[in-house]
Amino acid sequence: MKIKKVGVIYGGKSSEREISLKTGKAIADALEKEGYIVKLLDPGKRDFVKELLVSKIEFAFIALHGPGGEDGSMQGFLETLGIPYNGSGILASALAMNKIYSKKMFVSADIKTPKWYVITSHSALTTNHLPLPVVIKPVRQGSAIGVNIVRKKSQLMKAIKEALKYDNEAIVEEYIEGKEITVAILGDKALTPIEIIPKNEFYDFYSKYSSGGSQHIIPARLTNAITEKVKKIGLMAHYSLGCNAVSRVDMIADRKGNIYVLEVNTIPGMTSTSLLPDAAKYDGISFGKLLNKIINY
Repeated sequence: MKIKKVGVIYGGKSSEREISLKTGKAIADALEKEGYIVKLLDPGKRDFVKELLVSKIEFAFIALHGPGGEDGSMQGFLETLGIPYNGSGILASALAMNKIYSKKMFVSADIKTPKWYVITSHSALTTNHLPLPVVIKPVRQGSAIGVNIVRKKSQLMKAIKEALKYDNEAIVEEYIEGKEITVAILGDKALTPIEIIPKNEFYDFYSKYSSGGSQHIIPARLTNAITEKVKKIGLMAHYSLGCNAVSRVDMIADRKGNIYVLEVNTIPGMTSTSLLPDAAKYDGISFGKLLNKIINY
C-alpha cells in the first residue's frame, strides 16, 4: 500500500527544539509538494499523544533532534503503537546518541575514533588525563551543544561545568588536527563527502545553523583514495551501530590520511544550511526525492 498520510514529528522538549521546528517545517513543505497529506505533530505540546492517535497517520517522519527523539525513545513509542517511522530503530538510535557507547562500538569494529575518557564530576580529572588540547562534550547531546575545545589548563573546569549542565556525564576527547568531513549514508550507499570550514574555531551551533556560519565544500578536497576511504569508513560506522535508511557520519581527516569518526547522526538536520540535503543535491537527488527514498527504504 502506498503511503499517503504522513505525520511529521518535530519540536519536542530538547535543547535543539528550535532547530527541530525548522527541520520539521522544511520536511512538511517538501512532502506536501510530493503529494502527501501531512500532519505536523509536536511532542513538546501537552496534547501530542491525543493528536497523534486521532491523526490516523500511516507513517511517522521523526524530525526531532537530541534527547527524547533521536535517542530511541520516540522510536520505541511509535513501535508500541504500530506506526512505522523513518531511519534507525531503538537500539541504533540509543547507541548513536550516547557518545560513550558509540565510541566503544567504533573501536570494536576497528574504526579509528579520538581517545577519550568519561567524567561525571570534577574529581575525575585527578586520575585521568589527555594532553591539551582536548574537546569536552556532553555524552548525550547533539548540534555541538555544550562542546568546547580546551587549549589551556585554566579553561578546563569551565568547559567541564558547561558540558555537565546538559548531561550527568561528559567526555574529554583527544583533539585531532585535520579537515572536518561529513559523509551522508542513504540506503546502502555513501554520498559524496563534504568538507566543512566553520567560521568559528570548530563546527559549533552557530556554524551549523547560521547563514554564513560555515562553508560546505563538495566534493571535499581529498584525494580519490582518501575519498573512497572516507565513504567506506562512513558505511562501516553506520553499520557498526545498526543504523538504517539514513545517517550522517562526522569525522576528521588528518594530514597523514588517518580518518577518525567523531559521531553518527541518525536524524540529520534538514534546514536550509544542513549537510544531508546538500550532499543529496550534489548527487542528483532533490529534497523531495530524498524524503521519498527515506520513507520507502
